[in-house]
Amino acid sequence: MLELLKLYFVQTGFGWAIMGAVLVVTVSCLGSAKAILITTSQAAGVLSEKPELFGRTLVLMALPGTQGFYGFICAIMIALRTGIIVGNINISAAVGGAILLVAICMSIVEYITALLQAKSAAAAINLTGKQPEEGGRAILLPALIETYAVIALLISILLITWLTKEGGFSYTPPKQTLSSF
Repeated sequence: MLELLKLYFVQTGFGWAIMGAVLVVTVSCLGSAKAILITTSQAAGVLSEKPELFGRTLVLMALPGTQGFYGFICAIMIALRTGIIVGNINISAAVGGAILLVAICMSIVEYITALLQAKSAAAAINLTGKQPEEGGRAILLPALIETYAVIALLISILLITWLTKEGGFSYTPPKQTLSSF
């Protein structure tokens, strides 16, 4: 067991990268699920009185779900760039730790923007319920928050790419021999 921990967290960054991938998809999806609960609950109230507005409120209900997809994309990016998918781990422990840090930051942004976007979408659903002709413009309100979720995804992709770039930050320490001590 100690040898596996040493292999996955000291000799390579496998453990750190896996933790990052799991964390980013889990936290992002939890944020989106909670956010969609907020928007669908609000929409249920509006639709109970005006069921004909379902089509106009559907996008508003689903919009905070995008953060879960962004977390999924980030996790796939981590798995692809670190060799996890093909079973050939090609990163050092330092790079794995840096990727975990990127995943933590991405998780926080995606979780919070999902919840904030849900509050904005709920207000937009109310606006659409009272003034159905404003449904198109109402989408813009939560879409403004989406911008920051997308920025976090793009920065995460850039950082993961930079960290794992051949000749870039990735560093594999030379093998030590007895004569080097």
